[in-house]
Amino acid sequence: ELMASDSAAKELLGFAKNRLNKFYNPKLFKAAPKQELSEEENVFVNNGGTPPPTEAPGGIAGTGVTALQEGAPMLVQVVAHRAMGADTAAPPPPPETFGAYTTKGQESSGVLAMVDLLIADLDKEMQEAEVSEKDAQSDYE
Repeated sequence: ELMASDSAAKELLGFAKNRLNKFYNPKLFKAAPKQELSEEENVFVNNGGTPPPTEAPGGIAGTGVTALQEGAPMLVQVVAHRAMGADTAAPPPPPETFGAYTTKGQESSGVLAMVDLLIADLDKEMQEAEVSEKDAQSDYE
């Protein structure tokens, strides 16, 4: 169960990293494969027809990752809501900003490095689980 959830999380993080590369590092972005048309569909499209619709990838949030869909939900997002009643005051105005927006070249490496760290942590956790399972199996025998 741990291995399945960790491998699904790694796959989902890989998908997220590719999406982040689309924004931060377009050279490293890997686009989805083009749909191959049959000969009949190719003739139809060349004569002005519309191509057949592509199927949605499905999976978790349209990513194609399906490992965690069968059983109970393991990746859960929790959102806390706080109702604003009549007795609570409105939040203060936002602070002054620093000025105009400027881009920085090294900003993208921080986000992508964090995703890489998460993937490395999952690899370590999976390796530890394999070693502990082997040790437990040898102790049992």
